[in-house]
Amino acid sequence: MGQFSRAEVQRALENYNKVVDTCSETGDWSPFADLFTEDVHYVEHAYGILEGREAVRRWIIDVMAPFPQMRFEHDWIAFDDDNDAVVIGINNVLDHPTEPGVKFGFPNVTRIVYAGNGLFSSEEDTYNPARDAARVIGAWIRAGGTMLCAPKVTMKHIVLGGA
Repeated sequence: MGQFSRAEVQRALENYNKVVDTCSETGDWSPFADLFTEDVHYVEHAYGILEGREAVRRWIIDVMAPFPQMRFEHDWIAFDDDNDAVVIGINNVLDHPTEPGVKFGFPNVTRIVYAGNGLFSSEEDTYNPARDAARVIGAWIRAGGTMLCAPKVTMKHIVLGGA
């Protein structure tokens, strides 16, 4: 058993999800950073390693700027009680601009580690945006979706191809 009860970790996860949903609804991603400790270690496989809450804040605001209403639907959740961690299968979703219920999405696996006081001390996002995001966002744009601006963040680690 980890340092915290499953119930406490679940409450923190529920708040995490609520904040992410609110960020998607409002387009303001700054509150996302407040889910983490000041010294958070955030591993983003495409964009690099971020150290500290304010680095996460700057990154999330910039990376979400072209499509701030992207949603993150959970496909599955696994609790790692020994390490106070949660692993989540997520579908990064852009809704069709004119057809309700039609979605464009790509998979992501996220691991967050709970640190107490409702905050997480680390997050690691594992996915391949060079392969998946370009295809999905391209289809969304062809369907009439519009990015609000050009991308502001450049991927540091790119994996092309797929299998």
